[in-house]
Amino acid sequence: MPYPNRNPLAPLLVLLLVQPWQALSATHAQDVVRLDTGLVRGVQLDPESSLRGYRGIPYAAAPIGELRWRPPQPMQPWEGVRPATEFGKVCPQSPLIAYLSGEALPETSEDCLFLNVLTCAVGDEERLPVLVWIHGGGFVGGWNQATCDGTALAERGVVFVSFNYRLGPLGFFAHPLLSKESPEGVSGNYGLLDQLAVLRWVQRNIAAFGGDPDRVTIQGESAGATSVLALCASPLSKGLFQRAIAQSTWVTEKNFARLSDASRQSPGAEEQGAELAALLLGDAREAEHEPSLAALRALGADDLWRTLGWSFQPVIAIDGWLLEDHPEQVFARGQQQAVALIAGTTADEGTVFLDQFGWRTMDAFRRGLEELYGPRAEDVLRSYPVSGEADVEEQLARWITDAWFVRGTRAMLRGMARVSAPAWQYEFDRPSRTLPALGAHHAVEVPYVFGTLSGGTARDHELSNTMLDAWVQFARSGNPNAAGLPSWPRFELASEKYLILGEQSSSGSRLHARGCDAVDGIVTESLAGESAPQGEK
Repeated sequence: MPYPNRNPLAPLLVLLLVQPWQALSATHAQDVVRLDTGLVRGVQLDPESSLRGYRGIPYAAAPIGELRWRPPQPMQPWEGVRPATEFGKVCPQSPLIAYLSGEALPETSEDCLFLNVLTCAVGDEERLPVLVWIHGGGFVGGWNQATCDGTALAERGVVFVSFNYRLGPLGFFAHPLLSKESPEGVSGNYGLLDQLAVLRWVQRNIAAFGGDPDRVTIQGESAGATSVLALCASPLSKGLFQRAIAQSTWVTEKNFARLSDASRQSPGAEEQGAELAALLLGDAREAEHEPSLAALRALGADDLWRTLGWSFQPVIAIDGWLLEDHPEQVFARGQQQAVALIAGTTADEGTVFLDQFGWRTMDAFRRGLEELYGPRAEDVLRSYPVSGEADVEEQLARWITDAWFVRGTRAMLRGMARVSAPAWQYEFDRPSRTLPALGAHHAVEVPYVFGTLSGGTARDHELSNTMLDAWVQFARSGNPNAAGLPSWPRFELASEKYLILGEQSSSGSRLHARGCDAVDGIVTESLAGESAPQGEK
Protein backbone atom coordinates (compact mmCIF):
# COMPACT_ATOMS: atom_id res chain seq x y z
CA MET A 1 0.00 0.00 0.00
CA PRO A 2 1.21 3.58 -0.47
CA TYR A 3 2.04 5.67 2.56
CA PRO A 4 0.50 9.13 2.07
CA ASN A 5 0.86 12.13 4.34
CA ARG A 6 4.00 10.90 6.05
CA ASN A 7 5.45 13.10 8.73
CA PRO A 8 8.74 14.31 7.19
CA LEU A 9 10.34 14.29 10.64
CA ALA A 10 9.40 10.68 11.29
CA PRO A 11 12.73 9.02 10.30
CA LEU A 12 14.50 10.74 13.18
CA LEU A 13 11.54 11.10 15.48
CA VAL A 14 10.79 7.42 15.76
CA LEU A 15 14.17 6.59 17.21
CA LEU A 16 12.93 8.50 20.26
CA LEU A 17 9.28 7.47 20.34
CA VAL A 18 9.40 6.64 23.99
CA GLN A 19 7.72 7.99 27.06
CA PRO A 20 9.54 10.10 29.64
CA TRP A 21 9.93 9.03 33.22
CA GLN A 22 7.16 11.11 34.77
CA ALA A 23 8.16 13.92 37.08
CA LEU A 24 7.01 12.82 40.50
CA SER A 25 6.97 14.62 43.79
CA ALA A 26 10.10 14.39 45.88
CA THR A 27 8.29 15.33 49.07
CA HIS A 28 7.59 11.81 50.29
CA ALA A 29 9.54 9.66 52.71
CA GLN A 30 13.11 9.00 51.68
CA ASP A 31 15.23 5.88 52.10
CA VAL A 32 18.95 5.43 52.40
CA VAL A 33 20.69 2.55 50.61
CA ARG A 34 24.32 1.50 51.03
CA LEU A 35 26.31 0.96 47.82
CA ASP A 36 29.91 -0.14 47.40
CA THR A 37 30.84 3.53 46.92
CA GLY A 38 28.74 5.08 49.69
CA LEU A 39 25.24 5.88 50.85
CA VAL A 40 22.46 7.26 48.63
CA ARG A 41 19.11 8.67 49.61
CA GLY A 42 16.17 8.10 47.27
CA VAL A 43 12.56 9.20 47.29
CA GLN A 44 9.23 7.47 47.86
CA LEU A 45 7.35 8.11 44.63
CA ASP A 46 3.88 7.12 45.73
CA PRO A 47 2.58 7.49 49.31
CA GLU A 48 0.11 4.68 48.62
CA SER A 49 2.77 2.15 47.60
CA SER A 50 6.32 1.09 48.39
CA LEU A 51 7.66 2.36 45.04
CA ARG A 52 10.91 4.25 45.48
CA GLY A 53 13.18 5.96 43.01
CA TYR A 54 16.93 6.50 43.15
CA ARG A 55 18.12 8.90 40.46
CA GLY A 56 21.43 10.19 39.22
CA ILE A 57 23.63 7.53 40.83
CA PRO A 58 27.13 7.64 39.31
CA TYR A 59 28.22 4.20 38.11
CA ALA A 60 31.68 5.29 36.90
CA ALA A 61 34.04 8.24 37.14
CA ALA A 62 33.34 11.22 34.92
CA PRO A 63 34.85 10.42 31.46
CA ILE A 64 36.41 13.86 31.07
CA GLY A 65 39.92 15.14 30.36
CA GLU A 66 42.34 12.23 30.15
CA LEU A 67 39.45 9.81 30.70
CA ARG A 68 37.75 10.82 27.45
CA TRP A 69 37.88 7.89 25.01
CA ARG A 70 38.91 5.44 27.69
CA PRO A 71 36.93 2.58 29.24
CA PRO A 72 34.83 3.74 32.21
CA GLN A 73 36.87 3.97 35.39
CA PRO A 74 35.68 3.12 38.93
CA MET A 75 33.81 5.78 40.85
CA GLN A 76 35.65 6.93 43.96
CA PRO A 77 33.75 6.46 47.25
CA TRP A 78 32.07 9.49 48.80
CA GLU A 79 31.47 10.45 52.40
CA GLY A 80 28.09 11.05 53.93
CA VAL A 81 24.76 10.45 52.20
CA ARG A 82 24.51 11.40 48.54
CA PRO A 83 21.08 12.64 47.39
CA ALA A 84 19.66 10.44 44.63
CA THR A 85 16.51 12.44 43.96
CA GLU A 86 17.41 14.22 40.70
CA PHE A 87 18.40 12.84 37.31
CA GLY A 88 22.02 13.35 36.29
CA LYS A 89 23.03 15.42 33.29
CA VAL A 90 22.61 13.72 29.93
CA CYS A 91 25.40 12.75 27.58
CA PRO A 92 26.30 15.23 24.80
CA GLN A 93 24.28 14.69 21.64
CA SER A 94 22.72 16.49 18.75
CA PRO A 95 19.95 18.85 19.96
CA LEU A 96 18.03 17.96 16.83
CA ILE A 97 17.03 14.62 18.36
CA ALA A 98 15.35 16.29 21.34
CA TYR A 99 13.75 18.89 19.08
CA LEU A 100 12.19 16.25 16.87
CA SER A 101 10.94 14.31 19.88
CA GLY A 102 9.07 17.37 21.13
CA GLU A 103 11.01 17.44 24.39
CA ALA A 104 13.50 19.97 25.67
CA LEU A 105 17.01 18.58 25.76
CA PRO A 106 18.14 18.58 29.41
CA GLU A 107 21.51 19.98 30.34
CA THR A 108 24.32 17.95 28.80
CA SER A 109 27.77 17.19 30.13
CA GLU A 110 30.52 14.69 29.49
CA ASP A 111 30.07 13.91 33.18
CA CYS A 112 26.97 11.88 32.36
CA LEU A 113 27.53 8.30 33.50
CA PHE A 114 24.54 8.04 35.82
CA LEU A 115 21.88 5.42 36.39
CA ASN A 116 18.45 5.30 38.01
CA VAL A 117 16.66 2.59 39.97
CA LEU A 118 12.93 2.04 40.53
CA THR A 119 12.05 -0.54 43.16
CA CYS A 120 9.31 -1.67 45.50
CA ALA A 121 11.59 -4.08 47.36
CA VAL A 122 14.04 -2.08 49.49
CA GLY A 123 14.42 -3.94 52.76
CA ASP A 124 12.55 -7.04 51.59
CA GLU A 125 14.07 -10.45 52.14
CA GLU A 126 12.73 -11.78 48.85
CA ARG A 127 14.81 -10.69 45.88
CA LEU A 128 13.02 -9.46 42.76
CA PRO A 129 14.12 -9.92 39.13
CA VAL A 130 16.00 -7.01 37.57
CA LEU A 131 15.29 -5.29 34.23
CA VAL A 132 18.11 -3.16 32.82
CA TRP A 133 16.81 -0.88 30.04
CA ILE A 134 19.15 0.25 27.24
CA HIS A 135 17.72 3.23 25.38
CA GLY A 136 17.69 3.60 21.61
CA GLY A 137 18.45 6.63 19.49
CA GLY A 138 20.80 5.40 16.77
CA PHE A 139 23.79 5.69 19.16
CA VAL A 140 23.64 9.48 18.61
CA GLY A 141 20.80 10.48 20.94
CA GLY A 142 18.65 9.48 23.87
CA TRP A 143 18.91 9.64 27.63
CA ASN A 144 17.37 7.99 30.65
CA GLN A 145 14.59 10.52 31.15
CA ALA A 146 13.49 10.34 27.53
CA THR A 147 13.39 6.60 27.27
CA CYS A 148 10.70 4.83 29.24
CA ASP A 149 9.01 5.21 32.57
CA GLY A 150 9.55 1.89 34.30
CA THR A 151 6.88 2.51 36.94
CA ALA A 152 4.38 -0.03 35.57
CA LEU A 153 7.12 -2.66 35.37
CA ALA A 154 8.41 -1.97 38.88
CA GLU A 155 4.90 -2.08 40.30
CA ARG A 156 4.50 -5.54 38.77
CA GLY A 157 7.50 -6.85 40.65
CA VAL A 158 10.83 -6.04 39.01
CA VAL A 159 13.68 -3.73 39.96
CA PHE A 160 14.01 -1.39 36.99
CA VAL A 161 17.34 0.20 36.01
CA SER A 162 17.89 2.86 33.33
CA PHE A 163 21.08 4.74 32.52
CA ASN A 164 23.04 7.07 30.25
CA TYR A 165 25.88 5.84 28.06
CA ARG A 166 28.28 7.78 25.86
CA LEU A 167 26.98 8.60 22.38
CA GLY A 168 28.21 9.66 18.96
CA PRO A 169 31.88 10.68 18.68
CA LEU A 170 32.35 10.49 22.45
CA GLY A 171 31.02 6.95 22.64
CA PHE A 172 32.08 5.29 19.39
CA PHE A 173 35.21 7.05 18.12
CA ALA A 174 38.09 4.74 17.19
CA HIS A 175 41.56 5.96 16.22
CA PRO A 176 45.00 4.32 15.80
CA LEU A 177 46.51 6.54 18.51
CA LEU A 178 43.78 5.61 20.96
CA SER A 179 44.35 1.94 20.20
CA LYS A 180 48.09 2.40 20.71
CA GLU A 181 47.64 3.77 24.23
CA SER A 182 45.10 1.08 25.20
CA PRO A 183 46.41 -1.95 27.14
CA GLU A 184 44.16 -4.10 24.96
CA GLY A 185 45.28 -2.39 21.75
CA VAL A 186 41.73 -1.29 20.88
CA SER A 187 39.59 1.84 20.67
CA GLY A 188 35.95 2.74 20.12
CA ASN A 189 32.99 0.96 21.73
CA TYR A 190 33.12 3.24 24.78
CA GLY A 191 29.32 3.37 24.86
CA LEU A 192 29.17 -0.43 25.03
CA LEU A 193 31.86 -0.47 27.71
CA ASP A 194 29.65 1.91 29.69
CA GLN A 195 26.82 -0.61 29.39
CA LEU A 196 29.08 -3.36 30.69
CA ALA A 197 30.06 -1.11 33.61
CA VAL A 198 26.37 -0.73 34.47
CA LEU A 199 25.88 -4.50 34.44
CA ARG A 200 28.89 -4.95 36.74
CA TRP A 201 27.47 -2.24 39.03
CA VAL A 202 24.19 -4.18 39.11
CA GLN A 203 26.01 -7.35 40.16
CA ARG A 204 27.69 -5.49 43.03
CA ASN A 205 24.83 -3.32 44.24
CA ILE A 206 21.36 -4.34 43.09
CA ALA A 207 20.73 -6.54 46.14
CA ALA A 208 20.65 -3.34 48.22
CA PHE A 209 17.54 -2.33 46.24
CA GLY A 210 15.88 -5.73 46.66
CA GLY A 211 17.07 -7.03 43.30
CA ASP A 212 18.37 -10.49 42.47
CA PRO A 213 21.78 -10.34 40.72
CA ASP A 214 21.18 -13.89 39.45
CA ARG A 215 18.01 -12.84 37.57
CA VAL A 216 19.10 -9.90 35.44
CA THR A 217 17.39 -9.20 32.12
CA ILE A 218 18.84 -6.72 29.64
CA GLN A 219 16.21 -5.04 27.49
CA GLY A 220 16.72 -2.65 24.59
CA GLU A 221 14.92 -1.20 21.60
CA SER A 222 16.42 -0.22 18.21
CA ALA A 223 20.04 0.80 18.95
CA GLY A 224 19.40 -0.52 22.45
CA ALA A 225 18.49 -3.90 20.94
CA THR A 226 21.63 -3.74 18.79
CA SER A 227 23.46 -3.30 22.09
CA VAL A 228 21.71 -6.41 23.40
CA LEU A 229 22.94 -8.29 20.32
CA ALA A 230 26.51 -7.09 20.89
CA LEU A 231 26.45 -7.81 24.63
CA CYS A 232 25.18 -11.33 24.04
CA ALA A 233 28.04 -11.84 21.56
CA SER A 234 30.74 -10.38 23.83
CA PRO A 235 32.95 -12.60 25.98
CA LEU A 236 33.21 -9.69 28.44
CA SER A 237 29.55 -10.05 29.44
CA LYS A 238 29.74 -13.61 30.75
CA GLY A 239 27.71 -14.00 33.93
CA LEU A 240 26.40 -10.43 33.95
CA PHE A 241 22.84 -11.28 32.83
CA GLN A 242 20.65 -14.34 32.45
CA ARG A 243 17.97 -13.16 30.02
CA ALA A 244 17.64 -10.69 27.16
CA ILE A 245 14.85 -8.81 25.38
CA ALA A 246 15.62 -7.31 21.97
CA GLN A 247 12.93 -5.08 20.48
CA SER A 248 13.60 -4.19 16.82
CA THR A 249 17.27 -5.14 16.63
CA TRP A 250 18.85 -2.74 14.14
CA VAL A 251 21.52 -4.38 11.96
CA THR A 252 22.55 -2.69 8.71
CA GLU A 253 25.54 -2.99 6.40
CA LYS A 254 27.21 -0.12 8.24
CA ASN A 255 26.75 -0.36 12.00
CA PHE A 256 29.50 -2.94 12.57
CA ALA A 257 33.06 -2.64 11.23
CA ARG A 258 36.45 -4.25 11.79
CA LEU A 259 38.63 -2.15 14.06
CA SER A 260 41.27 -1.75 11.38
CA ASP A 261 41.38 -3.08 7.85
CA ALA A 262 42.16 -0.54 5.19
CA SER A 263 42.36 -3.26 2.53
CA ARG A 264 38.64 -3.93 2.61
CA GLN A 265 36.11 -2.16 0.48
CA SER A 266 34.69 -0.58 3.63
CA PRO A 267 37.29 1.07 5.89
CA GLY A 268 37.71 -0.12 9.45
CA ALA A 269 36.61 1.87 12.48
CA GLU A 270 40.14 3.25 12.99
CA GLU A 271 40.38 4.43 9.39
CA GLN A 272 37.03 6.17 9.71
CA GLY A 273 38.19 7.76 12.96
CA ALA A 274 41.43 8.99 11.41
CA GLU A 275 39.48 10.75 8.67
CA LEU A 276 37.25 12.42 11.24
CA ALA A 277 40.26 13.44 13.34
CA ALA A 278 41.73 15.21 10.31
CA LEU A 279 38.44 17.04 9.88
CA LEU A 280 38.41 18.04 13.54
CA LEU A 281 42.03 19.16 13.81
CA GLY A 282 42.48 20.79 10.43
CA ASP A 283 46.20 21.44 9.98
CA ALA A 284 47.31 19.42 13.02
CA ARG A 285 49.68 16.66 11.89
CA GLU A 286 48.98 13.11 12.92
CA ALA A 287 52.74 12.46 12.75
CA GLU A 288 53.01 14.49 15.94
CA HIS A 289 51.20 11.62 17.67
CA GLU A 290 50.83 12.80 21.28
CA PRO A 291 50.03 16.44 20.40
CA SER A 292 47.32 15.22 18.04
CA LEU A 293 45.73 13.01 20.70
CA ALA A 294 46.04 15.77 23.26
CA ALA A 295 44.45 18.17 20.81
CA LEU A 296 41.53 15.81 20.26
CA ARG A 297 40.95 15.50 24.00
CA ALA A 298 41.17 19.26 24.38
CA LEU A 299 38.25 19.83 22.01
CA GLY A 300 35.00 20.74 23.70
CA ALA A 301 32.13 18.28 23.42
CA ASP A 302 30.05 20.92 21.67
CA ASP A 303 32.88 21.47 19.18
CA LEU A 304 32.91 17.76 18.36
CA TRP A 305 29.21 17.71 17.60
CA ARG A 306 29.22 21.05 15.80
CA THR A 307 32.11 20.05 13.53
CA LEU A 308 31.08 16.49 12.80
CA GLY A 309 27.32 16.88 12.87
CA TRP A 310 25.62 14.02 11.08
CA SER A 311 28.84 13.10 9.26
CA PHE A 312 29.68 10.87 12.23
CA GLN A 313 27.78 7.61 11.94
CA PRO A 314 28.65 5.44 14.95
CA VAL A 315 29.92 1.96 14.25
CA ILE A 316 30.48 -0.86 16.70
CA ALA A 317 34.07 -1.99 16.30
CA ILE A 318 34.88 -5.68 15.95
CA ASP A 319 38.05 -5.28 17.97
CA GLY A 320 39.02 -8.80 19.06
CA TRP A 321 38.41 -7.89 22.70
CA LEU A 322 34.84 -6.76 23.34
CA LEU A 323 33.77 -8.41 20.07
CA GLU A 324 35.86 -11.20 18.61
CA ASP A 325 33.79 -11.35 15.41
CA HIS A 326 30.63 -9.90 13.90
CA PRO A 327 27.79 -10.81 16.30
CA GLU A 328 25.89 -12.67 13.57
CA GLN A 329 28.90 -14.93 13.07
CA VAL A 330 29.24 -15.44 16.82
CA PHE A 331 25.57 -16.49 16.98
CA ALA A 332 25.92 -18.70 13.90
CA ARG A 333 28.71 -20.62 15.65
CA GLY A 334 26.78 -20.82 18.94
CA GLN A 335 29.49 -18.92 20.80
CA GLN A 336 27.21 -16.24 22.27
CA GLN A 337 26.03 -16.09 25.88
CA ALA A 338 23.37 -18.81 26.02
CA VAL A 339 20.60 -16.89 27.77
CA ALA A 340 16.81 -16.92 27.48
CA LEU A 341 15.66 -14.50 24.78
CA ILE A 342 12.60 -12.58 23.63
CA ALA A 343 13.20 -10.90 20.28
CA GLY A 344 10.80 -9.32 17.86
CA THR A 345 9.91 -6.57 15.44
CA THR A 346 7.00 -4.42 14.36
CA ALA A 347 5.13 -5.24 11.16
CA ASP A 348 6.10 -2.02 9.38
CA GLU A 349 9.54 -1.12 10.76
CA GLY A 350 10.63 0.37 7.45
CA THR A 351 7.93 2.99 6.86
CA VAL A 352 9.58 5.68 8.96
CA PHE A 353 12.90 5.27 7.14
CA LEU A 354 11.60 5.74 3.60
CA ASP A 355 12.74 9.35 3.42
CA GLN A 356 16.34 8.26 4.00
CA PHE A 357 16.33 6.71 0.54
CA GLY A 358 16.07 8.42 -2.83
CA TRP A 359 14.65 5.27 -4.36
CA ARG A 360 11.36 6.66 -5.61
CA THR A 361 11.23 5.01 -9.03
CA MET A 362 11.54 1.44 -10.23
CA ASP A 363 14.94 2.17 -11.74
CA ALA A 364 16.20 3.87 -8.59
CA PHE A 365 15.00 0.95 -6.45
CA ARG A 366 16.82 -1.52 -8.69
CA ARG A 367 20.01 0.55 -8.82
CA GLY A 368 20.03 0.97 -5.06
CA LEU A 369 19.82 -2.75 -4.42
CA GLU A 370 22.43 -3.43 -7.11
CA GLU A 371 24.85 -1.06 -5.36
CA LEU A 372 24.35 -3.01 -2.14
CA TYR A 373 24.22 -6.57 -3.43
CA GLY A 374 25.92 -6.51 -6.83
CA PRO A 375 24.95 -9.38 -9.14
CA ARG A 376 22.99 -11.00 -6.29
CA ALA A 377 20.50 -8.11 -6.33
CA GLU A 378 18.22 -10.09 -8.65
CA ASP A 379 17.66 -12.62 -5.87
CA VAL A 380 16.50 -9.82 -3.58
CA LEU A 381 14.38 -8.08 -6.21
CA ARG A 382 12.38 -11.26 -6.75
CA SER A 383 11.31 -11.06 -3.12
CA TYR A 384 10.22 -7.42 -3.42
CA PRO A 385 8.57 -7.22 -6.86
CA VAL A 386 7.61 -3.85 -8.31
CA SER A 387 5.38 -3.77 -11.38
CA GLY A 388 4.92 0.00 -11.38
CA GLU A 389 6.05 3.18 -9.66
CA ALA A 390 3.16 2.89 -7.19
CA ASP A 391 4.70 -0.32 -5.80
CA VAL A 392 8.09 1.16 -4.94
CA GLU A 393 7.31 2.64 -1.52
CA GLU A 394 5.59 -0.48 -0.25
CA GLN A 395 8.36 -2.81 -1.42
CA LEU A 396 11.09 -0.48 -0.17
CA ALA A 397 9.43 -0.39 3.26
CA ARG A 398 9.19 -4.20 3.24
CA TRP A 399 12.85 -4.53 2.31
CA ILE A 400 13.95 -2.15 5.09
CA THR A 401 11.82 -4.05 7.60
CA ASP A 402 13.37 -7.37 6.62
CA ALA A 403 16.96 -6.37 5.87
CA TRP A 404 17.49 -4.00 8.81
CA PHE A 405 15.36 -5.61 11.51
CA VAL A 406 13.73 -9.02 10.95
CA ARG A 407 16.81 -10.71 9.52
CA GLY A 408 19.10 -9.76 12.42
CA THR A 409 16.40 -10.64 14.91
CA ARG A 410 16.07 -14.06 13.29
CA ALA A 411 19.84 -14.57 13.51
CA MET A 412 19.69 -14.04 17.28
CA LEU A 413 16.76 -16.42 17.71
CA ARG A 414 18.34 -19.12 15.55
CA GLY A 415 21.61 -18.80 17.42
CA MET A 416 19.91 -19.34 20.77
CA ALA A 417 17.88 -22.26 19.44
CA ARG A 418 21.07 -23.94 18.18
CA VAL A 419 22.48 -24.04 21.71
CA SER A 420 19.09 -25.01 23.22
CA ALA A 421 18.65 -21.67 24.98
CA PRO A 422 14.91 -20.90 25.23
CA ALA A 423 13.77 -18.18 22.83
CA TRP A 424 10.50 -16.54 21.82
CA GLN A 425 9.75 -14.36 18.80
CA TYR A 426 6.99 -11.78 18.34
CA GLU A 427 5.65 -9.47 15.66
CA PHE A 428 3.76 -6.36 16.82
CA ASP A 429 1.24 -5.45 14.14
CA ARG A 430 -1.08 -2.90 15.79
CA PRO A 431 -0.92 0.28 13.66
CA SER A 432 0.07 3.61 15.16
CA ARG A 433 -2.84 5.71 16.40
CA THR A 434 -0.97 8.98 15.84
CA LEU A 435 0.65 8.13 12.48
CA PRO A 436 -1.77 5.58 11.00
CA ALA A 437 -0.37 5.96 7.47
CA LEU A 438 2.88 4.43 8.73
CA GLY A 439 1.21 1.28 10.02
CA ALA A 440 2.90 -0.57 12.89
CA HIS A 441 6.05 1.50 12.50
CA HIS A 442 9.41 1.31 14.24
CA ALA A 443 9.12 1.88 18.02
CA VAL A 444 5.31 1.88 18.01
CA GLU A 445 5.28 -0.96 20.58
CA VAL A 446 7.34 0.87 23.19
CA PRO A 447 4.52 2.60 25.12
CA TYR A 448 2.64 -0.70 25.15
CA VAL A 449 5.60 -2.46 26.75
CA PHE A 450 5.96 0.21 29.42
CA GLY A 451 2.30 0.96 30.08
CA THR A 452 2.67 4.61 29.08
CA LEU A 453 -0.08 4.84 26.47
CA SER A 454 -1.80 8.18 26.15
CA GLY A 455 -5.42 7.52 25.33
CA GLY A 456 -6.21 4.50 23.19
CA THR A 457 -8.99 1.95 23.03
CA ALA A 458 -9.83 -0.80 25.46
CA ARG A 459 -7.94 -3.22 23.19
CA ASP A 460 -4.86 -0.97 23.28
CA HIS A 461 -4.77 -1.10 27.06
CA GLU A 462 -5.53 -4.82 27.11
CA LEU A 463 -2.60 -5.40 24.75
CA SER A 464 -0.36 -3.17 26.86
CA ASN A 465 -1.21 -5.14 30.00
CA THR A 466 -0.55 -8.40 28.15
CA MET A 467 2.91 -7.23 27.09
CA LEU A 468 3.75 -5.83 30.52
CA ASP A 469 2.75 -9.07 32.21
CA ALA A 470 4.62 -11.23 29.66
CA TRP A 471 7.80 -9.16 29.92
CA VAL A 472 7.71 -9.29 33.73
CA GLN A 473 6.95 -13.01 33.74
CA PHE A 474 9.95 -13.54 31.46
CA ALA A 475 12.19 -11.49 33.77
CA ARG A 476 10.91 -13.52 36.70
CA SER A 477 11.10 -17.05 35.28
CA GLY A 478 12.82 -16.96 31.89
CA ASN A 479 9.54 -17.88 30.17
CA PRO A 480 6.87 -15.34 29.07
CA ASN A 481 4.02 -17.85 29.42
CA ALA A 482 1.71 -17.71 32.42
CA ALA A 483 -1.93 -18.22 33.31
CA GLY A 484 -4.12 -15.56 31.73
CA LEU A 485 -1.62 -14.72 28.97
CA PRO A 486 -1.75 -15.79 25.31
CA SER A 487 0.04 -19.06 24.61
CA TRP A 488 3.42 -18.09 23.20
CA PRO A 489 5.13 -20.90 21.25
CA ARG A 490 8.83 -21.34 21.79
CA PHE A 491 11.04 -20.56 18.79
CA GLU A 492 12.35 -23.83 17.35
CA LEU A 493 14.53 -24.25 14.28
CA ALA A 494 12.11 -26.73 12.73
CA SER A 495 9.10 -24.38 12.78
CA GLU A 496 10.28 -20.87 13.76
CA LYS A 497 6.93 -20.03 15.34
CA TYR A 498 6.20 -16.54 16.62
CA LEU A 499 3.43 -14.68 18.45
CA ILE A 500 1.48 -11.93 16.68
CA LEU A 501 0.59 -9.07 19.02
CA GLY A 502 -2.16 -6.91 17.56
CA GLU A 503 -5.93 -6.71 17.31
CA GLN A 504 -5.91 -10.38 18.24
CA SER A 505 -3.08 -12.49 19.60
CA SER A 506 -2.28 -15.40 17.31
CA SER A 507 0.74 -17.34 16.11
CA GLY A 508 2.56 -17.64 12.81
CA SER A 509 5.57 -19.43 11.38
CA ARG A 510 8.72 -18.34 9.52
CA LEU A 511 8.20 -14.58 9.63
CA HIS A 512 9.04 -12.84 6.31
CA ALA A 513 11.09 -15.88 5.34
CA ARG A 514 11.33 -15.24 1.59
CA GLY A 515 12.83 -11.77 1.78
CA CYS A 516 15.01 -12.54 4.78
CA ASP A 517 16.38 -15.67 3.11
CA ALA A 518 17.33 -13.72 -0.01
CA VAL A 519 19.21 -11.04 1.92
CA ASP A 520 20.61 -13.51 4.42
CA GLY A 521 22.34 -15.58 1.78
CA ILE A 522 24.29 -12.55 0.59
CA VAL A 523 25.14 -11.17 4.03
CA THR A 524 26.12 -14.53 5.48
CA GLU A 525 28.48 -15.20 2.58
CA SER A 526 30.07 -11.77 3.04
CA LEU A 527 30.49 -12.17 6.80
CA ALA A 528 31.93 -15.66 6.41
CA GLY A 529 34.55 -14.26 4.04
CA GLU A 530 35.49 -11.51 6.48
CA SER A 531 35.78 -14.00 9.33
CA ALA A 532 38.08 -16.35 7.42
CA PRO A 533 41.82 -16.25 8.14
CA GLN A 534 43.70 -14.09 5.67
CA GLY A 535 45.24 -17.05 3.88
CA GLU A 536 41.84 -18.65 3.22
CA LYS A 537 40.28 -15.70 1.36
